[in-house]
Amino acid sequence: MAMALFLARHKRKILTAALILALMLAGLCGQLGYLMIFRSEHYSERAKELHERERTIKAARGEIRDRNGTVIAANRTVCTVSVIHSQVSEPEKVIGALCAELGLPQEEVKKKVEKRSSREIIKTNVAKETGDRIRSYGLSGIKVDEDYKRYYPYGSMASKVLGFTGADNQGIIGLEVMYESVLKGTDGTLLTPADARGIELEDAGEERIEPVPGNTLTVSLDVNIQKYAEQAAYQVMEQKGAKAVSIIIMDPRNGEIYAMVNAPEFDLNDPFSLTRDTAPWEAAEEPENAEALAGIGAPETAEALAGQEAQENADGSAEAGVQAALNQMWRNRCINDTYEPGSTFKIITAAAGLEQGAVSLTDRFFCPGFRIVEDRRIRCHKTGGHGSETFLEGAMNSCNPVFIDVGQRLGAEAFYHYFEQFGLLEKTGIDLPGEAATIMHKKENIGLVELATISFGQSFQITPIQLITTASSIINGGNRITPHLGLSISKSDGSSYKKLEYPVRSGIVSKETSASMRYILEQVVAEGSGKKAAVAGFRIGGKTATSEKLPRSLKKYISSFIGFAPADDPQVIALITIDEPVGVYYGGTIAAPVIGDIFKNILPYLEIQFQEGCD
Repeated sequence: MAMALFLARHKRKILTAALILALMLAGLCGQLGYLMIFRSEHYSERAKELHERERTIKAARGEIRDRNGTVIAANRTVCTVSVIHSQVSEPEKVIGALCAELGLPQEEVKKKVEKRSSREIIKTNVAKETGDRIRSYGLSGIKVDEDYKRYYPYGSMASKVLGFTGADNQGIIGLEVMYESVLKGTDGTLLTPADARGIELEDAGEERIEPVPGNTLTVSLDVNIQKYAEQAAYQVMEQKGAKAVSIIIMDPRNGEIYAMVNAPEFDLNDPFSLTRDTAPWEAAEEPENAEALAGIGAPETAEALAGQEAQENADGSAEAGVQAALNQMWRNRCINDTYEPGSTFKIITAAAGLEQGAVSLTDRFFCPGFRIVEDRRIRCHKTGGHGSETFLEGAMNSCNPVFIDVGQRLGAEAFYHYFEQFGLLEKTGIDLPGEAATIMHKKENIGLVELATISFGQSFQITPIQLITTASSIINGGNRITPHLGLSISKSDGSSYKKLEYPVRSGIVSKETSASMRYILEQVVAEGSGKKAAVAGFRIGGKTATSEKLPRSLKKYISSFIGFAPADDPQVIALITIDEPVGVYYGGTIAAPVIGDIFKNILPYLEIQFQEGCD
């Protein structure tokens, strides 16, 4: 009776609760049905993943080839050795085998073998032969996966241009990092079924997603020209006791770079080793680096330094010193460093003066051996002076007073306009990382003294690549080209091909000014300061330079020469800079002959025709 009364009083609430419960059950059944029918594939995959062990299959990095198809960056098969704790049944044997084959300390290997993790890497970049021997032990729990390590067949050749890769096979400097997305490829995966304890099932099949290899990059470098230019650079560096020598050889018509030398180069297959033969030890001149670098014996290895930050310990300062020296060793002076160009910049002053109509080839000047500009007495290299001379003769003599006068005729505003028009105030856009910009006075800060010194290539700084690019644009008819190395990208199987293109800006100078500049610079080599660059049978144009480094009190110099051939139809241009030569340091004496010798050998190779009557 009481129950009936209770039900009667709460009938509405009971029905509501029952309805809610029924709806919840219906919703639960609906959700279950949805999961079983519509999401079954997803959860089946999730369950499968819980019982699969995934390992990466490394993709082969794309090759780099020179313009003739010669491979200059390739891959070698190496191995990654790892252990899976849950599968190790004989830990002592595993530890012993790995120590013996890999040469690692027992404590280090033991710690990794006993670590409870799904996979513990023991060592990467293991030689394939060593990996094969470890496999032959047949010990459970050891995994040997094949990987790739970058290999450079020509060792140190074009080291600061090609660059290298780190422990993860990712580009660090040079073309390797600039074209990382082109070269790197896509890794594959290997899926192995495992039980609930994580132990791989022996009889179960593996699923394999194949890696996609990186693309092949073809570059404008020519191995033969690069090797010859490097030989010439090392020879003059040894003869003159110079700190460094840089050479760029390029096609002035389109900006394709045949060679780029930065002596001393370094070994691309061992890029973290410092030796006094290959590393720029000027870093040791800095007080904070001198102590750190003192007493460094065995070179550091890539594994010790790649991708690792300096540890905060007693050796921290030494590691920082090593890294500073490495960074110096890897620098590409042709694009990363600026310098005062000296008289090679007279090419730009002359072109601006001719284009503006401020000077002609027959205009006469007088050189008493100096010019007084405001309160400064600015000397000519010939202390007794050149006397009366035409503008053409002034260019042939590399006479500072003549070019000071041309700069004064132009004036700061017009001269600055030509800096912009020639592209000097912007980067060249070369396809290498870390290009430095021109360091130039602001227009409003160019007084008469600054204008005078700029006119013959002092009081500002540019990069070698900027100088040779601007000179190319002046002598090639007036087209501002983009210096570059990348020519094309193709798949490893040749199934696709893409030609790389670069911007060209016309109208840098008129064709008439360009022709006049070719004539002037040919006379510089034929009868002027660049005589030692002459090559019998070929018409050569060029300009010498000897610039004093800062601070001037040190009396250290950079000798340089820029030359091109044939003078009437330039097809190749070259620039050499010799840093701190000992003894005679004039560009016309020590730099011009190097380019002359290079041209003597590479002009026939480039099929540039011998011209009768050219002495």
